[in-house]
Amino acid sequence: MATAAVGALTFGPQAFQRSDAQAISIEAPRGAPISFADLIEQVSPAVVSVNVVSEREISGLSDFEEFMERFRGAPGFEEFLERRREEQGENPEPRTREARSLGSGFFISADGLVVTNNHVVADATQIEVVLADGRELEAELVGTDRQTDLAVLRVTESGSYPHVDFAEEMNLRKGDWVVALGNPFGLGGTATAGIVSAFGRELGPDSPYTDFLQIDASINRGNSGGPTFDLNGRVVGVNTAIFSPTGGSVGIGFAIPSDLAIQITDQLIENGRVSRGWLGVSIQDLTDDMAEAQGLPNSDGAIVAEIVEGSPALGAGLKRGDIIVELNGDEVSDSTSLTRAVGSLLAGSRNTFVVLREGERRTFTVTVAERPDDPLSLPTSDDVEESSANAADNELGVSLAPLDEEARDSLGLKPSENGVLIDDLSSSSPLSDAGLREGMAILEVNGRSVSTEAEFIAAVDAARNDGKEKILLAIRANGVTGFRTIDVAGDD
Repeated sequence: MATAAVGALTFGPQAFQRSDAQAISIEAPRGAPISFADLIEQVSPAVVSVNVVSEREISGLSDFEEFMERFRGAPGFEEFLERRREEQGENPEPRTREARSLGSGFFISADGLVVTNNHVVADATQIEVVLADGRELEAELVGTDRQTDLAVLRVTESGSYPHVDFAEEMNLRKGDWVVALGNPFGLGGTATAGIVSAFGRELGPDSPYTDFLQIDASINRGNSGGPTFDLNGRVVGVNTAIFSPTGGSVGIGFAIPSDLAIQITDQLIENGRVSRGWLGVSIQDLTDDMAEAQGLPNSDGAIVAEIVEGSPALGAGLKRGDIIVELNGDEVSDSTSLTRAVGSLLAGSRNTFVVLREGERRTFTVTVAERPDDPLSLPTSDDVEESSANAADNELGVSLAPLDEEARDSLGLKPSENGVLIDDLSSSSPLSDAGLREGMAILEVNGRSVSTEAEFIAAVDAARNDGKEKILLAIRANGVTGFRTIDVAGDD
């Protein structure tokens, strides 16, 4: 395929410019429609199937070995296989196999730009778009964004194609009708109808920048990348995922909302990629327990769990334990809102962050960089093995040891970082209740650095003397730093 040189919408040997052709638009009926047929008839020509060929590495037995398995047990069989493996060497070249997959998409311009999902075209070596009239057209990749699972293609054959517009303002309410079109299970153009079930759904750490639209119009495998329409024939969502214990539709589908899709596809068309601002911190939601441990009136904000070496945050003076409460004058409610706000910043721009540090508001100006593709994640108690829960001697039910070189290496700590290793932990310990386990390290107690068990106990006692019933611990596990709170009420 020819490489697309994106910029001012000029591609390869041909020039594709946005035309003045009008997008499909219809007048919505009042109330519940008797039929969706008119809407579907008018928008269907803009909906396409996306057929993808890719090369995927495979493991396991080779085709020859699979054939020979039927002879296992025959005299000399094992010796024959051993000689063959010796001839091929201990590390044969990895094998690949051609894989084919199906998805959906839709034209957003008369000159052949198509929107689909990133996961539909990931690792593609060949992309084919099948139009509603059955024409099969070769397509090239303009750009993809893994974080929002969006991709833009263009068909290589010039022409004027029926296309649809995104809804710039959805004006949808829970319960409004929507219609989903696509290519489920490779059956070809299929329409389903339903209602908007919910807004602002989050689908976990793999989609940090998307509040999904939940709909109950049937979405199945192969519908990925297809459009969801309102009754005006505007695209209000890009179908992306389903929740299903069976693999088929159970009435819970998720679509990328049109306002985000506009923002991302515009960047992909212009630049072939999406550039996001990067602060260089690992953050957590500030829970009610954390807020209580810090003496704060509420849990608004995001707490900095770790700062990346050489990051904009470190250079600007932010520290672990800072609670970010404002960005450029806008309040920060939680870690998700902060992640999306920072991601929307232009790389190289100067921005104002307000943090709470030791109960005081402090303001920092940070020049954000471009976000690398290596997001940090916070380990949970499920990420580590259960401790042996042998009883420790002190009242907190924990035995702590200094960090030696081996422990630092395994935890990914620098020689200059203080901390104590959890050597033994009672099952009745408040640390165990908070999800801490043997092998983790405690770095701070309510912002105070600790490097011995005595310093840890002293920091806990100091917090109790200040009347605190909950204490905030900075902990290190699996190479990532995070925060947990322990309840020390009634232990005097």
